[in-house]
Amino acid sequence: MPRTASKPTKKRSKPYTVTSSDTDPVPSASSKTKKSSKENDEKYKLFNKYANTSSGVIDPEGIEKLCSKLKVSHTDIKILMLAWKMKAERQGYFTKAEWRRALKALKVDTIKKLKKALPELEKEVRKPLHFADFYAYAFRYCLTGSTFRDQVDHFVDYLKIQNDYKVITMDQWMGFYRFCNEISFPDMTNYSLELAWPLILDNFFEWMREKQA
Repeated sequence: MPRTASKPTKKRSKPYTVTSSDTDPVPSASSKTKKSSKENDEKYKLFNKYANTSSGVIDPEGIEKLCSKLKVSHTDIKILMLAWKMKAERQGYFTKAEWRRALKALKVDTIKKLKKALPELEKEVRKPLHFADFYAYAFRYCLTGSTFRDQVDHFVDYLKIQNDYKVITMDQWMGFYRFCNEISFPDMTNYSLELAWPLILDNFFEWMREKQA
């Protein structure tokens, strides 16, 4: 009986496995916009919890409530650092735009996250790159702003070039405020190294004298 030629065996193709990369859509510009919008919504919801419904800003009472939630005193320097991050213009008041600016920079949208971010913010401020900028802001925001602008600007210039001080204590801060009120500027003819001024102000005085010579 004649042998018949066997049919060639066809190779079976491996089943195609669908992966997530085949099915997941590429994020579109609109989806990114929606995500950004959602993040803003969360920040604004948090803002509205502390904002005055009439003025539309977080006022001193709202800041007290915020501090209570953060478990820090309203006099804690971390709150001043937060205001610096916001670039807040008025002492004791945060606008929605200022609030969003800070929370976006800190990448937070809840009180829990904001509380965790405060120690990192403090570390950021203490870096030489930000030190003088923060204290310049603090002087203008809290104490000496428009009244003693010339003294503040010169003192900040001094802080930028000196290497002896990484932070300024409250005594030094208040000493500078007294300096602004009592010493004629820029001639400083009534300043005496013999009087009980903080050493940082003696150094500032001598630096100014060298500049004026």
